[in-house]
Amino acid sequence: MITAKARAIDGPDKPFRAAEIKRRDLDSHDVLIEIKYAGICHSDIHTAHGEWGPVHYPLVPGHEIAGIVTSVGPEVTKFKIGDRAGVGCMVDSCGECQNCRNGEEQYCLKGKVDTYAGVDKYGEPTQGGYSTHIVVPEDFVLKIPDNIELDVAAPLLCAGITTYSPLNHWGAGPGKKVAVVGMGGLGHMAVQIAHAMGAEVTVLSQTLNKKQDGLQLGASHYYATSDPETFEKLTESFDLIINTVSATINMDAYLGLLTLDGTLVNVGAPAEPLSLSAMNLIGRRRSFAGSMIGGIRETQEMLDFCAKHNITPRIEVISADQIDEAYQRVLASDVKYRFVIDISTM
Repeated sequence: MITAKARAIDGPDKPFRAAEIKRRDLDSHDVLIEIKYAGICHSDIHTAHGEWGPVHYPLVPGHEIAGIVTSVGPEVTKFKIGDRAGVGCMVDSCGECQNCRNGEEQYCLKGKVDTYAGVDKYGEPTQGGYSTHIVVPEDFVLKIPDNIELDVAAPLLCAGITTYSPLNHWGAGPGKKVAVVGMGGLGHMAVQIAHAMGAEVTVLSQTLNKKQDGLQLGASHYYATSDPETFEKLTESFDLIINTVSATINMDAYLGLLTLDGTLVNVGAPAEPLSLSAMNLIGRRRSFAGSMIGGIRETQEMLDFCAKHNITPRIEVISADQIDEAYQRVLASDVKYRFVIDISTM
């Protein structure tokens, strides 16, 4: 067994504490990664606070992981010691169902194994990237391109792929008008990726506080949703809307911004149910959809795309002792745009 230093939480209202966790010995196809950086995702906060259902505590969150391979199993062929490697939101799947065979492991019919708050094939709870080491099957490890630094690579493993996948699937590109709802950790990635794909990008944010950032990252237009005139002015304007916020919003108002055959895709995951009027779908043959992360193949494609187009998240690096403060700042929307933990401070 491998002992890793970590930061764990013992309950919804508890602070993070220093901990030690055990990582399994390497199986034949396993890779041991020394984690250098781990991003803080809003999903970490939802899970740590028990907002998405029962949680096995103590919990070590973190599914935006970037580091260096330090050991490999005897039958590993994809990685060698010293490689720059990343791990995202899942660390295993059945590998046999139709979705897995199609490279859509995130939709495994038997259930993917989440990087944390899951149960692995050995029956053990999974623990995530707020730790110094992790053991993962090679098929669920990503190659980080050489021209992407490890600290900015970490958020790509969730925020990057969560926005790239729906933009890719629904065909964002030249001639398409794409709106991004929310200018946070996910939204600022969606703006960059959609722009690089060739789409005309509009940001829809509560205020104009981040307008300059949005325009610098590739948006052509930026509107405040707190202004009622925004929804009147932009009626039936967009082919695709990516909703990145993790709070309940007026879905009918946003559906009204779609063109004929337009699609609104939810990637944010609010704890409360969403509601909408079916008439807002029927009247213009609109679609309301959801999207999770991408499969391993698509995630690697995203990393290579970001390397080619020099796309990186805007980050604030923090120490392991600042996680509780970072959580509070995320909830207060006080971050531009992603916290990343320097694991050397463990």
